[in-house]
Amino acid sequence: MTGRTTAIPPDSLARPRFAALPPLSLYVHIPWCVRKCPYCDFNSHEARGEPPEDAYVDALFADLESALPSVWGRRVGTVFIGGGTPSLFSAAAIDRLLAGVRARLPLAPDAEVTLEANPGTFERQKFAGFFAAGVNRLSLGVQSFDAGALRALGRIHDADEARRAAEAALMIFGNVNLDLMYALPGQTVAAARADAAAALAFAPPHLSFYHLTLEPNTLFHRHPPPLPDEDAAADIEDAVHEALAGAGYARYETSAHAQPGRACAHNLNYWRFGDYLGIGAGAHSKLSFADRVVRQVRWKQPRQYLERAGAGEPVMEEAAVARADIGFEFMLNALRLADGVPAALFAERTGHPLSLVARPLEAATRKGLLEPDPALIRPTPLGRRFLNDLMEMFLAAQGRARCAAVPLVRVEATGVER
Repeated sequence: MTGRTTAIPPDSLARPRFAALPPLSLYVHIPWCVRKCPYCDFNSHEARGEPPEDAYVDALFADLESALPSVWGRRVGTVFIGGGTPSLFSAAAIDRLLAGVRARLPLAPDAEVTLEANPGTFERQKFAGFFAAGVNRLSLGVQSFDAGALRALGRIHDADEARRAAEAALMIFGNVNLDLMYALPGQTVAAARADAAAALAFAPPHLSFYHLTLEPNTLFHRHPPPLPDEDAAADIEDAVHEALAGAGYARYETSAHAQPGRACAHNLNYWRFGDYLGIGAGAHSKLSFADRVVRQVRWKQPRQYLERAGAGEPVMEEAAVARADIGFEFMLNALRLADGVPAALFAERTGHPLSLVARPLEAATRKGLLEPDPALIRPTPLGRRFLNDLMEMFLAAQGRARCAAVPLVRVEATGVER
């Protein structure tokens, strides 16, 4: 790692210093869904009756207005409306939401605006209404095209509904992500290949394939289904990634695959340690200021959020990211990218010099987990294969426990497609 870092007095690292603030994204969380999936640990709540669209959009506007001093003058490059199931809302509510966002924040003329949708809520007219409202990218939570797998996952849609929704989404939006999982209950390598082939038959610009995991506080964690063992899951993962690569999809991030030039801009801003303002129940924010980086979490329970946001108090927790944590947080994100990031991006996005993580960088390079190029922070094929071990080297450098025990950065309520 010679040439990558220089010695800097520790007292000069106490507070970050930014030459320019990172790019900014907006995340909007809509917490309701038709039924809670047994594997889901996100902040989602079953809708009993019609969700309170008008009251919730009013609360989102109040939340956004309270946050404006924190992002004043900054342009928003991407918007992601996630959940929950945002497609439960009417097209009129999404239109009102996006019009209100544009009235309060400067959006880039070519801003990517994504909305998550469930095939079980598919209506062609509603999808067309979302597009007319300004949604220009749809992320469709298919999870699988296999009827048995969908039943095992507790999804509200069947395989035919998944296919109809995917076909209509591509026709209406063009720019579509299909969100799928692998290593499903009872899944074989052949079944996984068939699922990948079904997704590829639609030739969507973007595919998210992520490993089903048993998260705490979920039904699957309390009552585990029969999942493939570690070796079988690895074979399934290899088969899926081989199929997608063979069809011309680049695996640009651990779980994200895209046709050339079709990577998700919101995803990339997150993994490159950009900023994001999160509004809505349980939404997470990461915001940079001249001398600090702050993380926020909104009130999680929808009823409580509605009350607090209306009172101008939407934030439940707020804390500055400590210098001892920020190097690990940057690496936890950036190391997921197959192409890595320029070494100079560390200082640009954290406000600290790269010397802050010099020791783990050098140790990881010696072990063959990082490329030796001093101008680039990029995992080697070995590093991508043992990504958790690589990340733990940066965690250990901060004197912390294993990654699994310290979820400092999660994709929950940020809009990232797993």
